[in-house]
Amino acid sequence: LHARYVLNLLHETRKHLKQLPNISHVSTCYSEEVTVCGDLHGQLDDLFLIFYKNGLPSPSKAYVFNGDFVDRGKQSLEILVILFTFLLIYPKEVHLNRGNHEDHMVNLRYGFTKEVMQKYKVHGKKILRMFQNVF
Repeated sequence: LHARYVLNLLHETRKHLKQLPNISHVSTCYSEEVTVCGDLHGQLDDLFLIFYKNGLPSPSKAYVFNGDFVDRGKQSLEILVILFTFLLIYPKEVHLNRGNHEDHMVNLRYGFTKEVMQKYKVHGKKILRMFQNVF
């Protein structure tokens, strides 16, 4: 994805998240399911498997992602693009909680910083700053 679109997505995500309270309440009823996921750690295949088995986020299919989206795996950036896009499309059904890997110092140690810089050589620093701002 071109850096311009990534930066636009990050800007819109940040704007959306700033409007939310620190604590989200997710309610369920008999006809609604909530899928809770955690620790994707850059494993895009795991996210695809979750969506394959449980369905994509939709008005009738809520998701809570409990952080640690990035680091260790090689496709952290793609996971964040997908999750942020779903968050903007379904803001009442997709909930993202920050994990300890959504931190600048942890990203330096476990690989997210390197991944972004390799994928976006020209705009990598700006994209990283925006990710940290969203985190």
